[in-house]
Amino acid sequence: MLAGMKLGGTELVGLVVAASFAAGLNVYATVATLGLLAHAGVLDLPSALSLLASWWVIGACGVLFLVEFFADKIPAFDLFWNALQTFVRIPVAALIAYGATAQLSPEKQLLATLAGGAIALAAHGGKTAARAAVTPSPEPVSNITLSLGEDALAIFLTWFATQHPVLATMIVLAFLVVIAVVIRWVIQALKNLFRGAEAEVESLAARQ
Repeated sequence: MLAGMKLGGTELVGLVVAASFAAGLNVYATVATLGLLAHAGVLDLPSALSLLASWWVIGACGVLFLVEFFADKIPAFDLFWNALQTFVRIPVAALIAYGATAQLSPEKQLLATLAGGAIALAAHGGKTAARAAVTPSPEPVSNITLSLGEDALAIFLTWFATQHPVLATMIVLAFLVVIAVVIRWVIQALKNLFRGAEAEVESLAARQ
């Protein structure tokens, strides 16, 4: 078996940041990838996360990944699915961060846990905002393409963090900036939509 990545300071930060972001996109792909990387000898999981290497956990996540793979590509239904996944992606990301930092002081472990949950929330929010913008499109290709890209990114980031933790962290930070801009744009677009609808209603009422 190959020698896995040892979780030093830089490696630990990279793994927590990348895995948290990936979990916000697709938590089942992220957990399964972590487990498979551990089995491949690419990553030495902390003892607190050893459960992720269980074939039962990997198998269950594989099945749930297949369910999400199809559910996440159905326009309109994907919004409902992503709303439900809010209660899975963010808590699991926080738990992964908590387990990965078990060797740190309680204060640092708590900070890492909160950061993991916050990063997952940002990724999840960005994904939901992008879906809200794409779903109204009458053709399904854009929705499917976006979903495939999210799945691939979650798997890639999880693996990439084991090879280049600093670059993985920088990539996630760049995505967080983009997400902040996208969410702001979507919120503004929705406000303009509601204002336009309100003006139209007022116009019709005035005519009557």
